[in-house]
Amino acid sequence: MTALAQPIAGRLRRPSWKDARLVVGLILVLLATGLGAAGLRAADHRIPVLAAKSVLVPGQRLDPSMLTTVEVQVDRTGDAYVPAENGIPTDGYVLREVRPGELVPKSALGSAEEVGGAPLAVAIDPVAASSLVAGSLVDVYADTSTSSTTSGTTSSTPGGSGSVQLTGPQRILQRVFVARVSAGGSGIGATTHAFAQLQIPAAQIAQTIGLVNAGAKITLVAVPGSLQPEGS
Repeated sequence: MTALAQPIAGRLRRPSWKDARLVVGLILVLLATGLGAAGLRAADHRIPVLAAKSVLVPGQRLDPSMLTTVEVQVDRTGDAYVPAENGIPTDGYVLREVRPGELVPKSALGSAEEVGGAPLAVAIDPVAASSLVAGSLVDVYADTSTSSTTSGTTSSTPGGSGSVQLTGPQRILQRVFVARVSAGGSGIGATTHAFAQLQIPAAQIAQTIGLVNAGAKITLVAVPGSLQPEGS
């Protein structure tokens, strides 16, 4: 029987730079690397914007100590937030609450004329003060029953549309921001009261001052979900 001819294996040759397939493969790798790097640079286009370092309460004048700079993606910001490169507005006031760590919206800042209220300090119980911080949102209750019992008359103060007569605890303000809290001291001559600075709406300032001057006891009740002291 005649033996079949066996094919002779050819010797493998080392690729050469003259091999067109090798050149095309290198070009494709370089293109893919370049396109990938360009895509990452485009996706990581960040700009510096201002963020609140501490709580910003309506009526506050901006100060550099209240703000910090963070870098965020352009597609997240657009024109909605305050860019850090412009710095703090020279006449910048807070118009609405911005919590710590939040980006500062342009709509949250304005001029002094745009602030819709004024700060008013009222005496409160030290125990109640311990549950409040700057930025807390509270309902304000006034009680003139003690003063009216002593004088034999019911306290009356002028309001926005007429007289306000209180014979017990009644809510006079809703969702008011606390700008500052000062606890009562414990040393000689220290007061037993704490004080809270409230941002009172302009239309209700006269009524609130009248109640305070009439000797009303002011109680602040925190709105659920508002800022509280750490650890509470």
